[in-house]
Amino acid sequence: MRILSLMAILTLAAAQAMAGRQEPLPADLEGVGITEHLDGQLPLDAPFLDSEGKNVRLGDYFDGENPVILNLGYYSCPMLCGLVLNSLLDGMKGLKWTPGENFRVVTLSIDPSESTALARLKKKTVIEDFGRPEAADGWCFLTGMEENIRRVTDAAGFNFRWNDDRKEFAHAAGIMICTPDGRMSRYLYGVEYSPRDLRLALVEAADGKIGTTVDKILMYCFHYDSSKGRYAPAARRIMSAGGALAVLVLGGALFIFWRQEAKRKAAA
Repeated sequence: MRILSLMAILTLAAAQAMAGRQEPLPADLEGVGITEHLDGQLPLDAPFLDSEGKNVRLGDYFDGENPVILNLGYYSCPMLCGLVLNSLLDGMKGLKWTPGENFRVVTLSIDPSESTALARLKKKTVIEDFGRPEAADGWCFLTGMEENIRRVTDAAGFNFRWNDDRKEFAHAAGIMICTPDGRMSRYLYGVEYSPRDLRLALVEAADGKIGTTVDKILMYCFHYDSSKGRYAPAARRIMSAGGALAVLVLGGALFIFWRQEAKRKAAA
């Protein structure tokens, strides 16, 4: 017991020392990250090229009715962008919804040197992997000039920088959920986006105008954990909902009992 106690004390002390120690970020990562601009407005007038080389504006994908998933990265990224995109794809495979029905997806390259041909190839690969050809109408892959890319990334709080030594962009992992009118609603972080988190974020961004009654109940029972960038169960809400359900069930049972009792007395 003494040995175990000593080990526990040493472990706790080491954990506290590690928690109190703050290593400076490498110079290559200074200024890189995501700053949440909740309710911030995207520049819907920003011009881009779609994967077919057609001139479009960002606002073309915001119809005022359906929310939009904004995916920022670049098509030739050697690692992180592919992980984010593949995770988003896996999460959407778990949804009954398909891009173009209840929501849209905008994937925008942060590299102004990338071509529409590369965007078209990436879209072809992703849609084939998705297995739902109809998603092609609701998922766009854009390229554009640096000044217009920066307008979008600055509005979204997506901070990145070019690493000249490695010849690649340094950026964080995450996606943004936008309202139908182009405002920032939620940020989901990391390289894992569960179907539940995507669905709840989309329902929330659409202000409950999409989804079923069950989705709205789930929205009530889950709250957004900003520290983790995902949705977590809200114990108080779940208890409240459970209590309300119990009252309804008990009330219904008592009503049936009283009604049957009244009929019995009337017959007697």
